Formats: sequence, structure tokens, C-alpha cells
Amino acid sequence: MKRIYFLVPNIDVARVIVNELLIARVEERHIHILAKRDTPLEDLPEASFLQKSDFIPAMERGLALGGSLGTLAGLVAVALGPFSLVVAGGGIVLASGLAGAGVGAWLSGMVGLSIGNTRLKRFEEAIEHGELLMMIDVPRDRVEQISKLVATHHPDAHLEGTEPTVPAFP
Repeated sequence: MKRIYFLVPNIDVARVIVNELLIARVEERHIHILAKRDTPLEDLPEASFLQKSDFIPAMERGLALGGSLGTLAGLVAVALGPFSLVVAGGGIVLASGLAGAGVGAWLSGMVGLSIGNTRLKRFEEAIEHGELLMMIDVPRDRVEQISKLVATHHPDAHLEGTEPTVPAFP
């Protein structure tokens, strides 16, 4: 899946685009709209908290860093510990790596919840001026088709690019 970004001038245009996307067989759960705070989106699919925050990227970073530090701590424990630790060394290194990854992902995820999504920073000014950010998740082979559909029917909707991969669960 790839995420396509469009900046849309108002709610009426966004509503028409959403209806066209539904007709083109893009499921509503794959359409996300982000607007200025306190803008009523009515029946439009609003971006979830996970899409608005930096939770997923922060968790990814914490998972990598925590796993690395946990593995390093396990290697140090095996190297400096008594002979019985050396015998069980592989299990200790694996366990400490997994524990470090879990703790790192959890802690950084909690921090990421309180931070705005860093991938959406470039759209902040347009959103504050009243435009709506439309994020559409589509399979790779439909990116061009959906981009053309929106651009052809709505020249006032500006294609802002795509994101290479979309997390599986938000």
C-alpha cells in the first residue's frame, strides 16, 4: 500500500472526491482527512489519532534502538559474567534483545503519542489556512489511476506526492 496526499480547498470538494473514490472501489477505511482543529468534517472520514500523532514512527525507532541496546547489554553480561552465563549466553543475548526492543518500542510510542506526526509537518501551514489534507491508501498498482482520477475531476485539489509505505494497522 502507498499513501497519496492531496490538499483540498474545502469540505464540499472533499465530499465529492470521497464519493468518487468510493465509486472507484477505494474503501472508506483507506481515506483519511485532516483539517484545522475544530473544523466539522460531518460525515467525512477523519484521520485517526494514530495518523495525527507520531506514534508509529516513534515506535519503529524505539524498537530498533531498544533492541540494539538490549542485545549489547546481553553481550556485555555474557562477556563479564561467570561461566554459567557463558554457557547460556545465546538465550541471555536473545532475551535481553527482545526485552530491550519491547521496552524501547513502548517508551518511545508513549512519547510519540504526544507529538504531531512528523510526516505531516510540510502540510501544517496549508491546513492552518483552511485547506484539508486528504490521505488515500491504495495498492501500488492503483496509485497512478487514483491520482489521475482526482486530478482530472478536481484541478483545485493539489497532488502533494506519495509516501512509499503505509503501516499495516493504523
